[in-house]
Amino acid sequence: MLCHHFEAGRCRSCSELGMPYDVQLASKQRGVEALLGDHAGLAWAPPVASPQLGFRNKAKMVVTGTVAEPTLGILRVGSGGPGGGVDLRDCPLHTPGIQTALPVLAGFVTSAGLTPYDVPARRGELKHLLVTESPDGELMVRFVLRSQEPVTRIRKHLPALLAELPQVVVASVNLQPEHKAVLEGEHEILLTDRETLRMRVNGIDLHLRPASFFQTNTAMAAELYRLGRAWVGEVGPVSVWDLYCGVGGFALHLVSAGAATEVVGIEISREAIASAEQSRAEAGLAGVRFVAGDATAYALGSDAAPDLVVVNPPRRGIGPELSGWLEGSGVGHVLYSSCNAQTLARDLAAMPSLRPVRGRLLDMFPNTTHYEVLTLLERS
Repeated sequence: MLCHHFEAGRCRSCSELGMPYDVQLASKQRGVEALLGDHAGLAWAPPVASPQLGFRNKAKMVVTGTVAEPTLGILRVGSGGPGGGVDLRDCPLHTPGIQTALPVLAGFVTSAGLTPYDVPARRGELKHLLVTESPDGELMVRFVLRSQEPVTRIRKHLPALLAELPQVVVASVNLQPEHKAVLEGEHEILLTDRETLRMRVNGIDLHLRPASFFQTNTAMAAELYRLGRAWVGEVGPVSVWDLYCGVGGFALHLVSAGAATEVVGIEISREAIASAEQSRAEAGLAGVRFVAGDATAYALGSDAAPDLVVVNPPRRGIGPELSGWLEGSGVGHVLYSSCNAQTLARDLAAMPSLRPVRGRLLDMFPNTTHYEVLTLLERS
């Protein structure tokens, strides 16, 4: 893949771009096998390759420059004020719909008079533009602001934006008043009637609300859910817990295909649980329910354990408490989806009775050193 930003040294986010893709995959596979160690009986399937262009369904654009000439991209190292950004609105990683939308959104910054946030001076309003595209080509746009001051102007000019970009079905303002390197704040102001972006994955409609997490590589997310569904289906559990369930991806896939009879999804984000419940209700699935709460607390506070547990934690992993509970729980199988093989290896070491029997790397983040790895653990 060729990228003029990388070649010019303006952006090095794709740190491995100069390496042939087959070499990247082989390097990642060697790395994950080395991290997880020599487990007898662990069968590795070949890594799942990702598209190289147009795969990223979410753009997280830092806004710099001026009202008249905004820059959408990243901060230049050592800078941040007017002229301190690198414009990446033509980044080839983004889906075609996002690439089309970003120049229009840059024009909206000008027409609505949204002053880009000046990091060194600590003034200005618009910090980030967050744009997500669904597989159906619909868009969610979020304006991350320092304060509510520009909200009236955004509302005034929004009809013109929606006329020019009718694929925008969800728009919101996120307030992030603090001067620190945080992408978004806790307060969201919805600007459209639609609250969710419909993500159609493997024939299942998942719903994203503005602050919901979803994998940025839709093709790899779809393969991850298909693979998990197949592995769990071969085990044939009756009861399953989906811990860190997010908007319900694994849980809904398992129930809709009959891979499990009773599934409970647990997620700390109430917004994500609302999305999962919406998907469940629309699909008419009776075998799954969702609970808003801490995954570890739910497990430790339960009287009985399920046949199988799915865990899909953030990069920090599941930690010693949940690892210890799983080790002593009697759960027969664990499906562990990890975006950080180092914490996965740590968690596996804390669960010696649950040995990995299947593993597969999915290249969720091509041209970087990061990846997703799915492992099936079986009680020995």
